[in-house]
Amino acid sequence: MSSFGSQMRKRMEELRRAGQNVPRILEEVAEGATIEAVRIATENTPPNGGAAIAGTNTRSGDMAQHWATDSQTEPMGGALSGGSVFHTVLANNMQYASYVNDGHRVDKHFVPGLIINNGMLEQLDGDWAGVMGIMVGTKTTYVKGKYMKEKAIGRYKTVIRNELGKRVREVMR
Repeated sequence: MSSFGSQMRKRMEELRRAGQNVPRILEEVAEGATIEAVRIATENTPPNGGAAIAGTNTRSGDMAQHWATDSQTEPMGGALSGGSVFHTVLANNMQYASYVNDGHRVDKHFVPGLIINNGMLEQLDGDWAGVMGIMVGTKTTYVKGKYMKEKAIGRYKTVIRNELGKRVREVMR
């Protein structure tokens, strides 16, 4: 199977030979593919899968929301601004996003202010936060990554392939 880059070059050449505005098409396709990548990254970021957000002051869903706010889906540069190169950005600027995506080691340590209350994690506020806590890393030494970014990039490439193939078929009719 040929590489993603060689497939794209082939499609661009086919569109160019058909007299199409290739930079314009690429910008439109890249924007749509990036929007889809953001959707997939958000969908695969915890808490997901219908999991209830539970526990006082613990799980908020902020990281999932950051895919949309931190990413740049509208192409920058390119034909619309007179340039020949453009790009979009898939990003999540939460400081722990890479740990959730790639996985991480857990060393045994004390976490002040975190307790288990009726089987649910709770983060304490106020005076008790510095006194009470739990030991973590005693049972689990490694947390497996969720690979949201890789799933999103895979979808991005699929959308690009499908859209460019569709555009080529439209102009070849």
